[in-house]
Amino acid sequence: MGILCAGASDIGRKRKTNQDSICMDHAHQFYAVADGMGGHNGGDIASQLSVKIMPEFFTENSSLDPQVLMKNMIQEINRSILKKGQEQPELSGMGTTVSAVCFHGQTLVIGNVGDSRVYMINNKNIFQMTRDHSFVQEKLNMGIYTRAEAVKDPQKNVLVRSVGFEADINVDVFNYRICKNDMFMICSDGLHGKVSDADILHIVQKHISDPSVCTLEDVHTTVMALIQQANDNGGQDNISVILAVAQA
Repeated sequence: MGILCAGASDIGRKRKTNQDSICMDHAHQFYAVADGMGGHNGGDIASQLSVKIMPEFFTENSSLDPQVLMKNMIQEINRSILKKGQEQPELSGMGTTVSAVCFHGQTLVIGNVGDSRVYMINNKNIFQMTRDHSFVQEKLNMGIYTRAEAVKDPQKNVLVRSVGFEADINVDVFNYRICKNDMFMICSDGLHGKVSDADILHIVQKHISDPSVCTLEDVHTTVMALIQQANDNGGQDNISVILAVAQA
């Protein structure tokens, strides 16, 4: 399975620093977005530490089952952030989201904590593959309101699970069998909070009409177009996007 992948992170139009970080580990076909917790000390440090650990952990634990490796890696990141916060009190309370994918033959392994997301796009459809660990998602689960109503909730950025806050962390890990021309997007809430799923799909299809013949330049152009749209819609947050196209 050939994979074309491009990614970028942008500060947006309102923030003074970029607390997002991305990991593009082509050697292991592993890709991830980490969104440092806004409003907490050291959010940028937490996300940067996360993406530094990722390729090192894969190299040292490549013999593990991919799902076990993904779960253990995110738990190791959690321990490392907690330890750094204990060693440097001024960083206490820092944290991050982690959404990650790893291509393993015909299988995609997905790991997630927080509200960064993994999407799948194919056959003119877009699907959110991960579930947000947010207060708003909990309300959705209980049927308190609809997805359309959730967008207006003033607590939409409040997380109920993140990396680096507690000693024990529950990581969502699952497999997906890859189909030809599947496209997978990982993004921080700087994108999905400002650009609707329908508009994300429109932009991707505008630049990649046929995934089987697209080029790496097409993938990069699509990533930058998505970031530009988030900025055009206000750019209140940092914006990170990784797009991977599965070609036979």
